[in-house]
Amino acid sequence: MEVNGFMPVPDSYDYDLIVIGGGSGGLAAAKEAAKYEKKVMVLDFVMPTPQGSSWGLGGTCVNVGCIPKKLMHQAALLGQALQDSCKFGWQFTEEVKHNWMTMTESVQNYIGSLNWGCRVALRDKKVTYENAYGEFVGPHTIKATNKKGVEKLYTAETFIIATGERPRYLGIPGDKEYCITSDDLFSLPYCPGRTLVVGASYVALECAGFLAGLGLDVTVMVRSILLRGFDQDMANRIGEYMKEHGVNFIREFVPIKVERVEEGTPGILKVTAKSTTGNQIIEVEYNTMLLAVGRDPCTRKIGLDKVGVNVNERTGKIPVNDEEQTNVPYIYAVGDILQDKLELTPVAIQAGRLLVQRLYAGTTTKCDYVNVPTTVFTPLEYGACGYSEETAVEKFGEENIEVYHSHFWPLEWTVPSRDNNKCYAKIICNTQDNERVIGFHVLGPNAGEVTQGFAAAIKCGLTKEQLDSTVGIHPICAEVFTTLSVTKRSGENTTVSGC
Repeated sequence: MEVNGFMPVPDSYDYDLIVIGGGSGGLAAAKEAAKYEKKVMVLDFVMPTPQGSSWGLGGTCVNVGCIPKKLMHQAALLGQALQDSCKFGWQFTEEVKHNWMTMTESVQNYIGSLNWGCRVALRDKKVTYENAYGEFVGPHTIKATNKKGVEKLYTAETFIIATGERPRYLGIPGDKEYCITSDDLFSLPYCPGRTLVVGASYVALECAGFLAGLGLDVTVMVRSILLRGFDQDMANRIGEYMKEHGVNFIREFVPIKVERVEEGTPGILKVTAKSTTGNQIIEVEYNTMLLAVGRDPCTRKIGLDKVGVNVNERTGKIPVNDEEQTNVPYIYAVGDILQDKLELTPVAIQAGRLLVQRLYAGTTTKCDYVNVPTTVFTPLEYGACGYSEETAVEKFGEENIEVYHSHFWPLEWTVPSRDNNKCYAKIICNTQDNERVIGFHVLGPNAGEVTQGFAAAIKCGLTKEQLDSTVGIHPICAEVFTTLSVTKRSGENTTVSGC
């Protein structure tokens, strides 16, 4: 039997399910399928970066994303805590300085333990794992190529694509030769020194933030706006805070050439950049240039054309229905590669588990992509859930929303007497729906911890009245959300002078 003139469809299959990609979503789906005694295989292969970086099982989050990012963010926060501690009576007899190699070695050792844990979890659940590159070659058939070039063919009744994304390069002279990305930074075998971060994504600002927090000279080159897709009021506040804390910004410029002028670890790079609003050209020297200008799905070289899976030609994203099914019925997809879906690790995990439960356990629950909380781990952390202010105005109309907001000053920051009226809380309410909270935004320490709790309430239909009737815990940052009374519309002052 042939389908669309392709290879014959097998009469029987080697596996019930083959998952392509061993990241968060793929592993969650594979382990869930194993619960239902399905024969499952995971194929995972990391193409080394132009600088030669590669890593083990677990995907971006574990190896070059959320985990090392937050650990290095913590390293920077500890540096700030050391400064604060003097006002609390701590005295140091030695000069305090940061050792890059000690940090990266510790972070990589922890990641190594997670890689091993991923492999053990698959083995314990009797999931077959192959460190091989998966590529469709025909209906229900995939070719797996290992690092030695050995090829094997496998068949499966069902496939889940969970290949994730990789950082984008600029396509300018010298970018792949001399620049690094987040795929390289967390295992960089030397301190990056004076660093230029190119981009305004959350990856760019998070990396710039912790590098500056470690005492490095950091500049961010921004083409247009910060944190596109996020609430712009909050994004601009983050930018201002970073600027006040030593991060330099070059606005409305883009690099057009990178040259190495001195070898070394780090060496010296000459960066040529052009204005986006005129003809001005600048040349600046840095030790390291970190690109964080977006990420591209790993979908173009896995043989999707061989099996007829539709892919957005421009973006490489895969359109799916509300059950994560592609246009080819036996092929599904989860995670960052999905078109018009959130690119977040917990979303991929949730989608993968629920998909498998629908396939093998007869459930009908679908992944809910609405009101998903997230946090940007910039020096001043930003937690959000629901609509941005711009999107809320666009969707509901400015006359139908009310924005309540306030600055706040964490008690822990009062004794060191720093950053008063930099932390900020904001909720967006739909006045046509009992002032239901449709947007939640917080800038401050532990923003993720704060946001996670409120996210559950928002999913339950939280209203402003319910927030007001909630007794706050004193003295903590999150209690500000129980006392919000000033609306943006009023123009009243929101600054605070104490607890």
